[in-house]
Amino acid sequence: MTFKAFLHVQHLLGTGHAVRAARLGQALVARGVEVTLATGNLLPPTLDTSGLTVVSLPPVRSPDAVFNRLVTPEGVEIDEAWRAARVAATLNAFAAQDYDLLLTETYPFGRRMFEFELGELVRVAKDRARPPLIATSIRDILVRKQELWKEEWMADTALAFFDRVLVHSDPAFVQLSDSFPFAERIDHLVRYTGFVGGAPRAASAGSDGTDEVIVSCGGGAVAIGLLEAALAARSLSTRAGDTTWRLLVGHDIADDAFAAFRARAPEGVIVERARPDFPDLLTRARLSVSQAGYNTVLDLLIAGTPCVFVPFAQVKETEQTQRAEALAAHGRAVVVAEAGLTPDKLAKAADEALALPRKQTQVRLGGAETSADILIQDLKERFA
Repeated sequence: MTFKAFLHVQHLLGTGHAVRAARLGQALVARGVEVTLATGNLLPPTLDTSGLTVVSLPPVRSPDAVFNRLVTPEGVEIDEAWRAARVAATLNAFAAQDYDLLLTETYPFGRRMFEFELGELVRVAKDRARPPLIATSIRDILVRKQELWKEEWMADTALAFFDRVLVHSDPAFVQLSDSFPFAERIDHLVRYTGFVGGAPRAASAGSDGTDEVIVSCGGGAVAIGLLEAALAARSLSTRAGDTTWRLLVGHDIADDAFAAFRARAPEGVIVERARPDFPDLLTRARLSVSQAGYNTVLDLLIAGTPCVFVPFAQVKETEQTQRAEALAAHGRAVVVAEAGLTPDKLAKAADEALALPRKQTQVRLGGAETSADILIQDLKERFA
């Protein structure tokens, strides 16, 4: 029997959600599943979606880190007519085939702003004469909510509609209960998969990255302060002032801002767009300077490169700080606060990080493949 899966992903600022969803989808495809990936935002140009049927829903994003508004790619705030069109597009895409699996990325453990769409999607799926297996895919650490009732709602929704909760983490490194107070209530739904990522990716041409400081920022939408500090930090560093600093500017940063960074780059600093061979660059680098997003941290765990983390922590964000501090506790990183970041503070953190031993941290990988195996076993049990 050939199973059919419908994966829904909505990234708002960073690209990590889309990256994980695509990798999980490709792992299912490798096991014979037909996968449709419905994306609620424009996918990054570096993302490999080969093997997937991509459905582009009306795109929307967050204009800032407050996450209390949604806008189109042109910056127009959405309205009720847009919401109705988005729900219709999602439900039409889901109705196009008799799917055996519905997999949401993050929801209901986030994306409450999309309850108008995703709540309707899971209700429609649950009400089918032949309901699909309904699962959700969540990262290692959730963003804590100030209102406890919101976290309780997450657990209630999971219990009401979901058959499986895939947590893309190594429980020896970080557990769901570390960032979710109602983890025990849904424990019977949870399966730890290991981290998603770590598969072979594009190799670098030539020797780029060798003994360099690699400064990265994912999509870059909330990393202007980090890039600004990095431009001037090289000359202030005693341990890394003699080598090239390569700043990888994410594709969410506008072309005019990118051009301005390039024009201002001092001697010894290269500014270029984010590259698909980023993990390969890290294996040769002297130091990594970055935020602490899920995919970047995983690449660094594998590479073993000394690192400085400037975790994204604007407004109510807690996830990256908790992840960065976990690595610092393992002696793998130096953490410097995003608030008040200066070139001097970044240079001092770089010098401190370069005094750390270069080592790999052993964590469970293969999360996409394990997730696919878990879901296929669940599907066989459901539809056997």
